[in-house]
Amino acid sequence: MFYPLKFKPIYKEKIWGGNRLAAQFDRNLPADRIGESWELAAHKNGTSIISNGYFKGESLPELIDKYWTEIMGQKIKRSDYDKFPLLIKLLDANDKLSVQVHPDDEYAAKYRIGDSGKNELWYIIDAKPKAELIYDLQPEVTKEELAASIETGQVIDKLKSIPVESGDVIFIPAGTVHSIKEGILLAEIQQNSDTTYRIYDWNRVDNNGQPRKLNIKEALKAIDFSRKSHAKCQSIKLKEDNYQREILSISEHFITEKIKVKDSFTAEPVKKRFEVLLPLAGQAIINYNQGTLKVSRGETVLIPACLDSYQLEGEIEVLRIYIVSDIDKFAARLAADGIAETKIDEITF
Repeated sequence: MFYPLKFKPIYKEKIWGGNRLAAQFDRNLPADRIGESWELAAHKNGTSIISNGYFKGESLPELIDKYWTEIMGQKIKRSDYDKFPLLIKLLDANDKLSVQVHPDDEYAAKYRIGDSGKNELWYIIDAKPKAELIYDLQPEVTKEELAASIETGQVIDKLKSIPVESGDVIFIPAGTVHSIKEGILLAEIQQNSDTTYRIYDWNRVDNNGQPRKLNIKEALKAIDFSRKSHAKCQSIKLKEDNYQREILSISEHFITEKIKVKDSFTAEPVKKRFEVLLPLAGQAIINYNQGTLKVSRGETVLIPACLDSYQLEGEIEVLRIYIVSDIDKFAARLAADGIAETKIDEITF
């Protein structure tokens, strides 16, 4: 009855969006300024609809509500999550995004914003020459200094920019000021939240000629001024004969890997949790205990926990996303396999 689930993309037109998703993933886009494609979502602002098999036409929240354990797994308990915990997107930044920050779980609970906090990871799929991100504040910038710079229109002087290129991995902890600049196509893995506080928007106006709304009061409360940023993640590479596995980041909210398969990759049994696969390039057959499914670049797939294990057969590069109940145990297993603790610490958030 259960099988790997595909979904219809949910497109979001944005002032900063473009049309690169059409060429990159063979998509027919509904508009010229598509900034976001929500690939896997169970949020009030966008809900994924299953596009294949027996459950075709059902929404992800409806299916999870009926079959929580079969889909989510024994380790992902209803008591810990009131909804599907992840939101997976593709972003096309044809122009700069606003300078913004997302709240953490503590802020979300304290101010009852109706969302969780929002930790997120960016995987740079493609970047034009000299592409940059804004990531964090300049060293030692205080709350008072940032507030004053916003008032005087000099906030850019307080921000830190970093160059990026294809294949870079950036983890954005909640509370970190950030922005994507123009010319970048990326995959975004995040907590299931759509709460964003803008502090600067490049003096742009909306379709009615009005400045877009800023959230300066909320942003100044949400920013973590004490955090020291990691910036780019240096992945842990685990190479096998038929594939290369890289662990990109480790956090309590999700773990992200990249699997590059040249023949086949067999996932270890995962009875107790679901997985998400986001193919970046190539195609493969997913072999599972009740059948097979072809998957190509840009087709996000949810592997229900009850499938136990699966195999990718073909030439494909995918992001693999899942949740573990204890990241300390996960890190300990890596250390037992000979991975240096310093390397593990570098990608743990």
